[in-house]
Amino acid sequence: MTTRKRFGQHFLHDPGVLRRIVEAIAPQRGDAVVEIGPGEGALTRPLLERLERLTAIEIDRDLAARLSREFPGDRLAVVVADVLDYDFAAFPAGIRIVGNLPYNISTPILFHLARQAGRVRDMHFMLQKEVVDRMVAKPSTPDYGRLSVTLQVRFAMQKLFDVAPGAFRPPPKVVSAFVRLVPLPDAAIPENFADVVRRAFSARRKTLRNALGLAPADFAALGIDPALRPENLSPGDYLRIAERVSRPGPGTS
Repeated sequence: MTTRKRFGQHFLHDPGVLRRIVEAIAPQRGDAVVEIGPGEGALTRPLLERLERLTAIEIDRDLAARLSREFPGDRLAVVVADVLDYDFAAFPAGIRIVGNLPYNISTPILFHLARQAGRVRDMHFMLQKEVVDRMVAKPSTPDYGRLSVTLQVRFAMQKLFDVAPGAFRPPPKVVSAFVRLVPLPDAAIPENFADVVRRAFSARRKTLRNALGLAPADFAALGIDPALRPENLSPGDYLRIAERVSRPGPGTS
């Protein structure tokens, strides 16, 4: 099958890697599983060996049609859609999401899926290793940034293993990695959280005083040094900042 560059397609074909992925996911017969970007079905097939039913979201109409011809509709439901536009509220709570995400839009997909944390049991993804390193990075390290904070406040994440380019067709120019995301319990996120984090890291070379524009009294109440830089704060610090900023000020109603 010819790959389509605009979709960022790199089809996984290595049997050993596929086996490790399925073992890591450990699907059980009655699990509600959604696969993003099934492509040629390399992961779809071993998943269906263990599942009663699987839903697959595929943007490429030709690949979607091919999968629909191979599997009966009561086993595989193929949805032709762009995952960035897809509303996961259509699925019951406790879904498991898996996939070999297109590397060219993996970060927007992760931001989109982060908003589904309350509906998800876990997520397992193949991604560019550089992206996974950013996802799991610790504060005050070079890889730590907006993606790290946005995901770590919602998920416990574990990088499981690296995957060499030769496991794909065509081989990507980067090393890949497989990662697990498990939602944190009671992760109540203020509505302004994403905006606070975005503002901070859009000016990551500046101090927090200049990046966030909070009053000295706010920093004092939070116990945060305004001379620090955005990458020095933990996800919990950003939660506290968002909660403080969202409170009505004196004299407001």
